[in-house]
Amino acid sequence: MRCKYGATPQCKVHTWHDELVLLRALLQSTGLIEEIKWGSPVYTINGKNVISLGVLKDSCVLGFFKGALLSDPQQILEQQGNIQAARIIRFTDTEKIQRLEKSIREYISEAIDFELQGLKVQTVKNPEPMPEELLATLEADPELKTAFYALTPGRQRGYIIHFSQPKQAQTRFSRIAKHRERILQGLGFHD
Repeated sequence: MRCKYGATPQCKVHTWHDELVLLRALLQSTGLIEEIKWGSPVYTINGKNVISLGVLKDSCVLGFFKGALLSDPQQILEQQGNIQAARIIRFTDTEKIQRLEKSIREYISEAIDFELQGLKVQTVKNPEPMPEELLATLEADPELKTAFYALTPGRQRGYIIHFSQPKQAQTRFSRIAKHRERILQGLGFHD
């Protein structure tokens, strides 16, 4: 299970039961293969992830792994956090699903076509500039520098975003020091 409440009455899945049933039926009618990955349903074609079905506290979501490529004529796609490629559609009631069913099917069809064509989302590696405090710390600590650059680009980006947020330099240095051991262990900010 993804969360500590999985398979219990407190699980947030129960809040969105009717919406999830509708969305799952819609997805199952598309020809995509339903698999369980990361504790949630993921719909694939030729072994490639296309769409996920999930829940948040305030909504249930369809997640498009390459959603940044979608045309989005209905303007219903949202960027999911700092993830560059993925997009989600949020649902809080069954009426929205029924009202947008035709559009949702078009989005799904477009996502399938992109996957079959092998299209890739062009992402920007570390689009956020590295804070000066991180650069200075890495130059002063070769062990940390080696470990930091050994992290995956996504883990590096997570730390860069976290270290860049404070306005005061001392707070940025404190955050870097606090996460030094995690970086040395090869862990990302959210691991």
